[in-house]
Formats: sequence, C-alpha cells, structure tokens
Amino acid sequence: MKVENKLHPDSDQMQGFQEGDLDTPIFMVNLLKFKDKAEYGDGRETEASGAEAYGIYGKEVQAHIEKVGGKRVFGGNVSRLMLGEVEELWDMVAIVMHPSRKAMLAMIQDAAYQASAIHRTAGLAGQLNIEVKGCSFFEE
Repeated sequence: MKVENKLHPDSDQMQGFQEGDLDTPIFMVNLLKFKDKAEYGDGRETEASGAEAYGIYGKEVQAHIEKVGGKRVFGGNVSRLMLGEVEELWDMVAIVMHPSRKAMLAMIQDAAYQASAIHRTAGLAGQLNIEVKGCSFFEE
C-alpha cells in the first residue's frame, strides 16, 4: 500500500467529491503531519513550528465549521502505532463532522476560510483526509 501525504486534493479527487451524494452527513478523518518550522507562502518571517501554525488554523477553523453546521468530533496527538506498519507516523488525528459535502464545499470556498487556511498550509507537511459515512454495523 502506497501512502502519500498531500496538502490539497488532486483534480480527480476534487471532481469526485463534487459528484454523487452531496447531502448525506460525512465525517472527515484527518491524519496530520506537521513541518518542523512553519513556512508561509507570503514570505513572512516566523519562529513558529508547523504545529503552532496549524494550531492557529485549528482555532480559527472551528468557527468556519460551525458556520456551515458542522462540528469538531475529536482531536488528539498520535502516540504510537498499535497495529499495522507505516514508514512514518502522523503527528495528530482530527475528526470533523460536516452535515454534507455541499456544506464542506461552501466552507472551503468561503474567503474567510481561505484566509485562515494560510496557517494550515504553513504548518502542514501533508495529510491524509479520509471521508467516512455512517455504517449499519454500528447502528443500534
């Protein structure tokens, strides 16, 4: 299995996200890998670590998520790998519920969100972003 962290979806991934069921609630599982030192695209100088820059984004994105009806479900630091094998572990896991793909698209296209996302890009070396929908195995 090939694992490759990225900062943004490629065109096929983005197109697929905009097709099909746009109205069902989704959970986005984010496996995050931070840069040692934040690097801002606008060239600003900073002493912040990647995790610190992402922390700014994390605080700001909460309002953007809530604005479209979503909520942060979980966030935590990766402590170890219990099962399986990967070349390198991620630093953090975050899970966010969005009421729909449509809502998430509205959020990421909003200018205020994009201003906050500068800190995301500055801090992340890359991530896996896994879309998950409800499963009948876990319904009561």
